[in-house]
Amino acid sequence: MSTAFTTLWTQDVCRELRRHRVGERPSVAFSGVHQSLPSWTSVGVGDDVFALHVNRCVVHLVTRLRVVDKQRRDCCGTAPTTWRDPSYPGHATWAMLGANGCGASPVHVEATPIRFDVTIPGDLLGALTWRNRHGEERTLKYVVNGRLERSVSLQGVYRLTDESAARLGALLDRSPTSVQRAESGAH
Repeated sequence: MSTAFTTLWTQDVCRELRRHRVGERPSVAFSGVHQSLPSWTSVGVGDDVFALHVNRCVVHLVTRLRVVDKQRRDCCGTAPTTWRDPSYPGHATWAMLGANGCGASPVHVEATPIRFDVTIPGDLLGALTWRNRHGEERTLKYVVNGRLERSVSLQGVYRLTDESAARLGALLDRSPTSVQRAESGAH
């Protein structure tokens, strides 16, 4: 049975994604040993990771990433021989997801398209629940009137409860894509 997690993507990462990659599907993300990158050590093959972004107290569901493997492959490009060489030249398109981070390692994924138009409604935001490895559950701190005042409790990679994972998945699956809205004439 697969498990689902959340990770928070930073303003810098999302700025680059907005500028160059909206509508595209990432093929890779990066895990790291340093706090500058999320650590995907507890995420396994087949697990889903919901990438989130917080902008002006609103939480956006950017993409769902299903882990294919966590190995360096030919698609990653030549491994660096000096510290000046790029770590993953084959994934330059997605380098903003952490390719040059301290101790970065590739996490190959199948993903939904990058988007910034799916917001998590306030009632769902307050109801989302995460479970740690000891079975203890928690909700988000700092949710006030359906808005997230501080994002600290989203920073990292955290395991969702099955119900919360299903609710985020349903939110993403039932949200029309920008292309579908453009075709239907909606604005």
